Amino acid sequence: MASGSLGGQGAAQAVPVARVRLQNIDALRGFVMVLMLLDHVRETWFVHYAITDPVDARTIMPAVFLARLIVSLCAPVFVALTGLGVFLYSSNHTKAETTEYLLKRGLLLMAIEVFYLSELYWGITQPTLWLQVIWCIGVCMIVLSVLMRLPRPVLIGLGLVLVCAHNLLDPIRLQAGDPFFPLWAMIHQRDTFALPFGLIVKTTYPVLPWIGVISLGFGIGPWFLSDVLPAERRRRLLLLGIGMLVAFFVLRGLNVYGDKPWFVVADSPLRTAMSFFALTKYPASLLFLLLTLGVGTLLLVAFDAIADSGLVRAISVFGGAPMFFYIFHLTVLRILYHSALAIWGPNYGTTFGVENYGWVVAWYVGLIVPLYIPTAWYSRLKRRRRDITWLKYF
Repeated sequence: MASGSLGGQGAAQAVPVARVRLQNIDALRGFVMVLMLLDHVRETWFVHYAITDPVDARTIMPAVFLARLIVSLCAPVFVALTGLGVFLYSSNHTKAETTEYLLKRGLLLMAIEVFYLSELYWGITQPTLWLQVIWCIGVCMIVLSVLMRLPRPVLIGLGLVLVCAHNLLDPIRLQAGDPFFPLWAMIHQRDTFALPFGLIVKTTYPVLPWIGVISLGFGIGPWFLSDVLPAERRRRLLLLGIGMLVAFFVLRGLNVYGDKPWFVVADSPLRTAMSFFALTKYPASLLFLLLTLGVGTLLLVAFDAIADSGLVRAISVFGGAPMFFYIFHLTVLRILYHSALAIWGPNYGTTFGVENYGWVVAWYVGLIVPLYIPTAWYSRLKRRRRDITWLKYF
């Protein structure tokens, strides 16, 4: 997400070929952001539908499972493109300038998560600090400000180790009261711990595998410089995407490492297939990252191939102002929800919601254009007013 501003800064000084390429990166980011809206609409209007595990193949509604599987592209693509955006920014700025930007941007993202986004949900839960994807990206950017000084092969090697080997740490489970429990919960073990004054912290996005993802995104940055021919870049990305998907299907088929085992559901080929694709996002497993980043890489190739199309220009608007869209759409959804609750009252226990998932899809489709218009305005403002320094942070 954060790479929208980063990419825009690089584009201001790059040759025309690089500008087209950055639009394609914005298009991929914008595409997954539009997908993300579907999951957030469900969490707004379908909250009464009890979901213990959104990828539980035995119990979850297939439509919800499919939507969740598609939306799973969002976080991996965001984080990988953030790393790529940092590299493109660094190619036009000094190391000191890049470090300063990463530190400021990272701290800002963490503050936004803690002091604004978490509070959006306080109306339906006790005061809770949700350390979600914005917090995670902020932490990863701060860590990358140090890691980017490593030689590129070392950085890529470290990224691969974090992505591929972190599941070896899964058996380490700390409990409340254990030394370093809160720290471990933020690094690798999704959990909850208490703070003073009745606050609860939920570590939705343990950061360890995501540090690997942002490092690898930074590591492939040279592929996007203007001295690499578009055909050669697409060839590399195509091989990388296919390689990740082949690795996913081989490892998943072996059922020995990288995520919890899949299983056969008697008399239900559909739910058996759902089990195969039921992957762990918190923390992101190796197999989750292989599948989502593999698909994301192939989508980047596709958007690169249709760079001049109206589709790319339209969806790149969302990717050109990612932080604005993220904050804006969550705020709008909260306002809509609490307005409906105040007007009509709760109709499912203590919550207000729609009666079936079809209405979730209808709300999703209906919100795309209303959310597009202000996002397009802000995206144009960022491009037009580069003299306003704070705009690049949003």
